[in-house]
Amino acid sequence: MNLQALIEDIRQETLPFYDQGKVADYIPALASVRPRQFGFAIQTLDGRQYACGDADVAFSIQSISKAFMLALTLQADGEELWRHVGKEPSGNPFNSLVQLEYEHGIPRNPFINAGALVVTDRAIGHFGDAHSHLLAWLRAESGNAALSADETIAASEREHGDRNAALAHFMKSYGNLIQPVETVLNQYFHNCSIAMSCRELARAGLFLANHGASPQTGRHYLTRSQAKQVNAVMLTCGTYDAAGEFAYRVGLPVKSGVGGGLLAVIPGKMSIAVWSPQLDARGNSVLGLEALDRFTTATGLSIF
Repeated sequence: MNLQALIEDIRQETLPFYDQGKVADYIPALASVRPRQFGFAIQTLDGRQYACGDADVAFSIQSISKAFMLALTLQADGEELWRHVGKEPSGNPFNSLVQLEYEHGIPRNPFINAGALVVTDRAIGHFGDAHSHLLAWLRAESGNAALSADETIAASEREHGDRNAALAHFMKSYGNLIQPVETVLNQYFHNCSIAMSCRELARAGLFLANHGASPQTGRHYLTRSQAKQVNAVMLTCGTYDAAGEFAYRVGLPVKSGVGGGLLAVIPGKMSIAVWSPQLDARGNSVLGLEALDRFTTATGLSIF
């Protein structure tokens, strides 16, 4: 199958879905992003890349950073990590406080905000500056040595981060956050503010399609078992409270972000990055979901 022609066709097919969502505005710095943009990039294990549309435009990866942070921390922390954060879907919005009290400060999974704060806390314990450690990794894997966080977006998140601060303080009261809350929040906000293009994101995520080993650098970031764990949690928890719909329509491990990006993994074959900033009510890219649905339907490539 001609994948380049296919993704070009998919781009045209998704155009009617413009304006069925809206750009995230609860982080004011994201609200200014031009809404009618769409990028699609594929990176295969044998070194081929396909891209179309706005695949070279950098965007704020937001919660997609949680997948990379989880992988780095799982490598360092091992099974101990799962004593501090669960593996189950939450069924609630990504910034919900509801379940934390019932479950004694243990977040349901590493991809809701509370869980990502715990992962960041654990990472700081291992690496000190977890954000710089993550950036170094993404620079090496993406091929962009100038990759960085967008300081304007990081500042905007910090200024409007009261709910995340509440989550962090609540978990600290249960002893499930070790580092100073402000340190954890600052590194978390900077991780979410990293700017990448679809091409770069697809390259960086390829290790998850290769059982935890990077085809670009040859480094083994995760064991096969750990890579399976990360992909499994992406499938069941990676798209906020729409994981069931993504599993049903796309059939791949996917991590989304409110910047409009989606990172999808086809184990043993490729990674896919899609970006379009208009979001549905659950915080996922409207065009991104449509594009991935069409891609797996046309190719028959899914984990099912």
